[in-house]
Amino acid sequence: MSSVPAMVSSGKNQSDIAHVEDTQKGLYSIRSGSTYDPPAGIDSEVAEFFAQNRTAKTVVIDEATNKRLRWMIHKRVLSVMVITYFAQTLDKGTINFASIMGIREDTNLKGQQYAWLTTCVYIAILLWEFPTNRLLQRLPIAKYLAFNIAAWGAVLACTAACTNFTGLIIVRTLLGVFECVCQPAFVFLSTMWYTREEQALVIGAFYSMNGFQQCVGGLIAYGIAQVDNAKLKNWQILFTLLGCITFVWGIFVFWWLPDSPMRATCFSHEDRVLMAERVRKNETGIQNKQFKMYQALEALFDPTVWAIVMISFTNALPTGGLGAFSNIILTAFGFTQLQTYLLAIAQGAIIMTFLFSAAYLSKRYNQKLLLAFIYTLPNIAGTIVFLCVQTSSHTKVGLLIAFYCTQGFGAVAVLNLAVMSGNIAGRTKQVVASTLVFVAWAVGNAIGPQVFRDNDKPRYIKAFVAHIVVYGVQLVTIAFLRIRLMHENALKRRAQTIIPSTASGEDSDEHLDHKQAFDDLTDRENPDFRYVY
Repeated sequence: MSSVPAMVSSGKNQSDIAHVEDTQKGLYSIRSGSTYDPPAGIDSEVAEFFAQNRTAKTVVIDEATNKRLRWMIHKRVLSVMVITYFAQTLDKGTINFASIMGIREDTNLKGQQYAWLTTCVYIAILLWEFPTNRLLQRLPIAKYLAFNIAAWGAVLACTAACTNFTGLIIVRTLLGVFECVCQPAFVFLSTMWYTREEQALVIGAFYSMNGFQQCVGGLIAYGIAQVDNAKLKNWQILFTLLGCITFVWGIFVFWWLPDSPMRATCFSHEDRVLMAERVRKNETGIQNKQFKMYQALEALFDPTVWAIVMISFTNALPTGGLGAFSNIILTAFGFTQLQTYLLAIAQGAIIMTFLFSAAYLSKRYNQKLLLAFIYTLPNIAGTIVFLCVQTSSHTKVGLLIAFYCTQGFGAVAVLNLAVMSGNIAGRTKQVVASTLVFVAWAVGNAIGPQVFRDNDKPRYIKAFVAHIVVYGVQLVTIAFLRIRLMHENALKRRAQTIIPSTASGEDSDEHLDHKQAFDDLTDRENPDFRYVY
């Protein structure tokens, strides 16, 4: 059983006066359906929605109802996130499979030009991340997401028409512009529809598509590689096929995905109210379209935000290089092209294992940063093997196992995103923090391929030394962030004269009423907010 303070339909006529609480102005009155200006700080659509469903009672959502609501949300929201993220990772990673299909030779790529095809995607993300986060705040999130999906599908299909480095750079840059909406949109959808306890599993579900696309992408690439005597090159068939499928999916998302619980007319009115009330205890709100400068400044000067940003960067830098060069590295170990495709399937399965185990353990033990620390260790172990073991036919199996160990980055990314979604409140602060986190992710991924220098192959010693350094920084940052969040919770409990607790998040004995959950307060402003770590 879960109990949350709620506002549900009172059964009165819609012309009745409804009251909505605001922390700055006390109680204010509106007439349902009338034009009004809600107090500063509260999103007008959210205020109207709850004003029409006022009651003094506390709504109790039993486990059966909660489970029913959750599965309804899974069907409409999680399914879109999972499939879209699969399409995004597959489409972005197609260049990796094309790299051993002849695209480098057919387009006359020289030196570092292939590496720049990955780097330019993340430079585009770096430049467009804040505008797209701001648009996510201002526009209907589902419609904006659907437009971007269809757009990147069209751009991907156009890659097949490229004949030189210039053309490839243009389409890859546009791909980064349209694809960069995915992760911030999914984090916002997670906070809007799911409780903090559920968010790690939700983020893990869509992020696991990084692994699944390796499995499916390897099979697709292998199948297309068998096509002979076609008018199009194998890599051109790959880009055209995936681009057209993604374009059609974007059109479907426009129709299927609701923008918010308030606008989800696919559900009954009563269920929409319960879905909103389900996330009240998150204390992170549902939406607010107003940009608040004080929240932006708070995000810029918050050590918690910068620690999450640093983890995003240190985790992304090795990922960017390994993602772009994994098939080339495996080929250098002595595996054939066919074996490399098939090994990508095993690689994907290992990534998914890391992701789901991290998400499950996070929910089971209510620990995120401790697990992030642990899941960094296999990356370090695998990298040390790369540095110490010579490449030969006798060592390729051991090197392959070491390579698989470095796939733990996905688990750390999931846990870090869950830390961000659960610990940053205030819509504008979320926008700025999300921008910084994904800019750091883009910078890390942009730098990652560049540390793999063409004159350093096949072992890429300098690249793996750089990886060891950033993993060390990552471990220190994780430890610092955990200690900081524990300290912040202790200060909040002390301020409310609540007995200190070591609980990660809200303690069951605190009996918080969550009255200010939808007032768009930041995590620092809201006395009822508790950090999760």
